[in-house]
Amino acid sequence: MEARAVENYIRISPRKLRLVVNLVKNKSVEEAINILEFTPKKGAEILKKAINSAAANAVENHDMGEEDLFVSKILVGDGPTLKRFRPRARGRATRIRKRTSNLKVYVSDGKDEEEK
Repeated sequence: MEARAVENYIRISPRKLRLVVNLVKNKSVEEAINILEFTPKKGAEILKKAINSAAANAVENHDMGEEDLFVSKILVGDGPTLKRFRPRARGRATRIRKRTSNLKVYVSDGKDEEEK
């Protein structure tokens, strides 16, 4: 059984968020939270909240045991890009792209895989 949490339009670039995501893939929820607690990146706090939300969804909606949960997969996608302009020399302007991310966190207890 799988439970998920979705975060959309996060104001961090997907590239920076994927650096943090790769630290916690396929780890237990408790271990992932401990890793993110001591990771000094902006994406760590965002990901920690999403993992906690997915774990809460699993316990409340799917009656899974909290100690059995692990992070089965995490998907990071591009969200819409905010476009801004910065003035430059000689009356020109350059575009600044403020990127956003969409994040999906799936947690599982591993019981579906054993039944198949």
